[in-house]
Amino acid sequence: MINKKICYLIFIICAVFCFATTARAQVSSLKPSQADIEPWTAKQLLEPSALAAQLKAGSAHGMILNIGKVEDIEGAEHIGPVSQKEDLKKLTKKVSALSRDTELIIYCGCCPFAKCPNIRPAFWELKRLGFTNIKVLNLATNLQTDWTSKGYPLAGKKE
Repeated sequence: MINKKICYLIFIICAVFCFATTARAQVSSLKPSQADIEPWTAKQLLEPSALAAQLKAGSAHGMILNIGKVEDIEGAEHIGPVSQKEDLKKLTKKVSALSRDTELIIYCGCCPFAKCPNIRPAFWELKRLGFTNIKVLNLATNLQTDWTSKGYPLAGKKE
């Protein structure tokens, strides 16, 4: 009788182990979508060349917000690194009187998006405040590589 119970228990343990291994393999084979990785959509990304062209033509609209510790792009409002509470409050205060459909272009550019401590907190704060037209300047590598090295305009430095 004991042998039958032990065999049954071993069978159950093996079955659970096999099921868990199979389930884990199925989950790990799934590729995450952009929505799983970033809080913004592809439509909310603004290419640097597009913003630079708008600035050059004098047709830039909305508000450009530097939410990092990098140089200011021409026309940008300097907020500072919003990973710090005082700068996140500064961002909130800066946009508080604006219409919630105002185009807000945020950028940091301190490092690649994957490591940036500022871009997500700024994006989430603006969403929390009810803004519906948020754009993230696509500085996927950093400001130097994706903006400055291409000769795009910085504050106080005219071409």
